Amino acid sequence: MNKPWMIYGANGYTGELIAREAVRRGHAPLLAGRNEEKVAALAGELGLEHRCFALEAPGAVDRGLAGMALVIHCAGPFSATARPMMDGCIRNGVHYLDITGEIAVFELAHQLHERARQAGVLLCPGVGFDVVPTDCLAATLKEALPGARRLALGFDSRGGMSPGTARTSVEGLAQGGRIRREGKLVPVPLAWRTRRIDFGDGEKLAMTIPWGDIATAWYSTGIPDIEVYLPAPPKLVARLRRLNWIRPLLGLGFVQAWLKGKVDRSVRGPDADKRARTPTSVWGEVTDGQGRVVSGRVRVANGYDVTVHASLGIAERVLEMRRVVGHLTPAQLVGKDFVEQLPGSTPIQVEGQGDD
Repeated sequence: MNKPWMIYGANGYTGELIAREAVRRGHAPLLAGRNEEKVAALAGELGLEHRCFALEAPGAVDRGLAGMALVIHCAGPFSATARPMMDGCIRNGVHYLDITGEIAVFELAHQLHERARQAGVLLCPGVGFDVVPTDCLAATLKEALPGARRLALGFDSRGGMSPGTARTSVEGLAQGGRIRREGKLVPVPLAWRTRRIDFGDGEKLAMTIPWGDIATAWYSTGIPDIEVYLPAPPKLVARLRRLNWIRPLLGLGFVQAWLKGKVDRSVRGPDADKRARTPTSVWGEVTDGQGRVVSGRVRVANGYDVTVHASLGIAERVLEMRRVVGHLTPAQLVGKDFVEQLPGSTPIQVEGQGDD
């Protein structure tokens, strides 16, 4: 991993975790971001070089990316930052990884596939908990039941959110839910559907959420119908369903500012002790038109720890690859078994009747 590479948004909660682990592994990434004071302080502490540049002006992005082989993009909200960074990477021949879970970003990367391929650039968003474990599980289940027509995924995580993730969740309230039907993205209400799921320690009520696999699992597996679930108590399900009545108001600027202000005042992200105590259980199920059902589970570390190790592991592999171009999902890029190699992960367990 001797080629020069960058962590952009290194001063954020997750970016800093990735930077510290990179140094622990013996790497020397260039740290970058929009906050000169914070990026410089972290770079000084870790003995790394740094750059400060915003993403609004293409010229500034080009200068910021000069000489880089790869960037791990950690500065959200990715709905605003992914496009200028992807465009900059394509212009400058820099491989692009990010840690988003936003469906629109995965769709954007797919739309830019041909431009990236011609430029010799990889676009692989979602190289963290959003969505490495679920993507690997989806690919495993597709292999177990090649004729699958429906895919349900879910995860049980109790480790809390970083400020960036919480702000993205606030933005998502106004957009409602998403599922995939017959290969098409379909908008649905918040908490649109519920079902009881055993994530590994007994059944729990779970609700649909607009998770990134609505996009990535389609590209990884070709399964046309996809839903993603998160455990939720009945009171939360009822509260979200009531919000559907006023959902357009949640997108108003002053409402978003108020909600994000609450996030900034109260959300700090889990510390190392809490992350160590809160692993994540991931579940999936595929069905075909013949009544066959195959399910799978894998337990992984806390989502933020998964993001740290997965993003660095994927970056290490990409920088060693001779040629990898265009838009790829994590499972397409590093294989369905990659999740099992991450610290804190168990082997994927598959149950049920697949094809003969």
